[in-house]
Parts: sequence; C-alpha cells; structure tokens
Amino acid sequence: MWNQTEKPVPIDPSQVVVGLYVWLDVSWNEHPFLCSRFKVGNAQQIAAIQACQVAGKLYYFPERSAALPLPLKASAVPTAKPQDQEIVAEGRDSQDAADCAGRADNPSGEAETSERCAEVAREKQLKEERRRRQQELTARAERAWECAARVTREAMTQMPHSPKQAGAKLRGLSEDIASRIAQGQEVALRLIGDKGDEGPQFHALNVMTLSVLLGRAAGLDEGQLAELALGTLAHDIGKAQIPAHVLKTRNRTRYEEDLYRRHGAYGVELAEVSGAFGPSALAVIADHHECLDGNGWPTGKRNPGLAARIGALVNRYDRLCAPESPDRDAMMPTAALARLFRVESARFDQRLLSMLIKLLGVYPPGTIVRLSDESLGLVVAPGKDSLRPTILVHNPEFDKQDAPTVDLAEVDELKVEEALQPASVPPSILHWLKPRERLSYFFTSETK
Repeated sequence: MWNQTEKPVPIDPSQVVVGLYVWLDVSWNEHPFLCSRFKVGNAQQIAAIQACQVAGKLYYFPERSAALPLPLKASAVPTAKPQDQEIVAEGRDSQDAADCAGRADNPSGEAETSERCAEVAREKQLKEERRRRQQELTARAERAWECAARVTREAMTQMPHSPKQAGAKLRGLSEDIASRIAQGQEVALRLIGDKGDEGPQFHALNVMTLSVLLGRAAGLDEGQLAELALGTLAHDIGKAQIPAHVLKTRNRTRYEEDLYRRHGAYGVELAEVSGAFGPSALAVIADHHECLDGNGWPTGKRNPGLAARIGALVNRYDRLCAPESPDRDAMMPTAALARLFRVESARFDQRLLSMLIKLLGVYPPGTIVRLSDESLGLVVAPGKDSLRPTILVHNPEFDKQDAPTVDLAEVDELKVEEALQPASVPPSILHWLKPRERLSYFFTSETK
C-alpha cells in the first residue's frame, strides 16, 4: 500500500470515480478536503473535485486505487507530469465561485456549476475554521501544561530541602486543577507536543492528568480530586533520595531493588513534613505500586483506597508507554492498554480499568492510525465516541505544529480503519508524525 516509488498518473477531473486514490497538486487552502492526497469515497467528493480548479493538477496512484479512472473525453487532456516543487498557498477563495461558473460548458449547466463552486467555497471556509479552533484548543492546553510543569519542577527541586514551600506550591496547583476539572462542563484530554526537555515533571503531570480525569469519571468531588491531584503529582518525590543509576537500571541487584522500593516511604516522610498532604494524598504516595492481587509492593496490600487504586493504574499505564529505564522498550498506547486488559487486569480495579479504556478510547492519544480515505495521522485527543478521536492528519505542506487536525465526530464520511505499528509506516511519514517522542498529556476545560 505505501509504495513510496509509485508514480502518479495525470487525469482529468471528468475521469474521477469512487475508489481512486487521487492527488490534488494545489495548496491545502485551494480545496475543501482534509488532505491533498486521499481515496475518493463518494459522489459528493467527485463533484467537489470537479468544482475545484485542478484541471492539469490532478493525479491518481494506480497501486493505491481500488478502481480505474473513466475514459478520457476528447476535449480534456491532462498534463504530462507533476511539478517537483513546493506549492505555495494563494488566497484565491473569494474568486473560486466566479471562476468555476465561468468554466461551465453550456448555459444550462452554469447554475449547477456555480452552486457546486459555492458549496466548495463554504467547505473550504469551514475547514479553515475547524483548523483554527483545534489550534486554539491545543495552544490553550500547552500554555496550561507549561505553567503546571514549571510549578511542578520547582516544587520537586525544593521538596528535599524546603518541603513546606514545595508542598504549598503543589497544593495550590492541585486545588486549581481540581477546580477546573470539577467545574468544567466540557473537559477534554489532549496530547501535548514534545518539549525537548527532561525531568520528573513529565511523568508526574501525565499521571496527575489521567488520574483526575479518571477520578472525575468515578464521581470524586472537587476536594477529593484536589487530594488525588496532589498525591499523583508527588507520588515519586521519594525518588530524590534514590541514586540515579538505581532508578535507570533495568536489572537491579537485590540491594538496589530493596532501595528502589523504599521511594514511596521516603516520599511519605517528605510529604508529612510539608504539612500540605491529607490522608488520601499520602496513601497515593505510599501505595501507588500496590496491587489488588497482593503481588504489589512495598507491603502486598490488597485493599488500597480509591485514590491509590487510581494512581497505581495510571502510573502503570504511563510507565508502559514511557519506561523509566532506557533499556526497556516503550509500548504504543494501544499495546499498553491491551496489556493492562489482557495480562495485568487482576492487579487493578476492574471498574477503573474499564473507565480508563473508555477515557482514552479505542485509539488512545499517541496512536498512529489509517483513516478510511487512506490518510495517516496521529491521535491527539479521544472523542466522546471511543471510535472517533481527534486526529492530527499527516500533511507535508505544514510543519507538524501547524498541521490541521480533524475531530472525527464532525466528519461523518471519515473513520479510523486501523491502528498502525511504526514499523509499517513509511519513514518520511513516521519522521513527520514522531509518534515515539515522549507522550505528554494535559486537558482543556469549558466552565459551566
């Protein structure tokens, strides 16, 4: 399917049929589609292609197509081959309807052509509005994440020598987050772009973000969410007293493993000195490696509290996706969820595991997917329908941070066909998507 050496064949718009994988060799702003390359799926798309100014700039890929083009009309002659240059977008939207109407072959077809062109212009405007809305949501989440990351990093640095100040910072952040989550009418998880930085705040914020969203789904009130946020933000603060080589080593000696397993107790000591943590938050720090089957540690407790059960489940999910040891392979999000469900489910609260799967969706953020029009993309946010997430669609016309995303809940004709492993994706597309960059999550909320 993804033959990178396949040559495009020029065709005329009149030859387009359902099943052709086409390339519109014009800028993204000059057509109403999400991508310039896609498989034609219905008659409406054919009409839209024919209403666009793509004569001489339309091609199809035989190997990716499920049909053959119609015979070429004698009056239509496509160009010989595409131009090997970057297409620069031009703002010609205002002229499209008039230009298209002027190309009508006869007076009786002029009204229909004009109507089609006007519809194309509306679709292009709607497409751009959706792109801007998604960019605003992403920018809002990233600004909030950066603020939270700064506070968390400062607090973790301060905690060993100024625990009261650090605890106050974490409590303030936790209460603010709990308030926004509890009072938000629409709260959405979003994948945050890689920040090119390192530090414990990344894992802490991931665990906190997923935990409070899971806690909200589980019915926790604002005060309980604040304690959950505080405990999950600080669940690994005891690691400041563990040597770095012990933390990063995959195969620890017995002494090193015993030392590593004390980080929860060390964290509780620091948290208690700070005076900022209630019993529920302290339990998250102490018990985030405990399991319901008794095989957890440090005590083998079978009945940790709800906040600790949430923290343990989310901590495990994030560590499957982003292992602490560089010697361990990171799992793609779909594989991590599958492992939790199929292999490790006895270790965790079944109700919470089902809720986590519903929260993340069938295609969790960070998953590479193939869409029904053969486009490839990266899931950046789950949807209300677990099968219809928001997708960052691969489009080499854009840098990744500026590329359009599509909420599949708003586009009925598109759906996810399958999740893909990175090895099956062409290197150029994989480089653009960068799915194995560290996954970072945060949320957006609309106040009631």
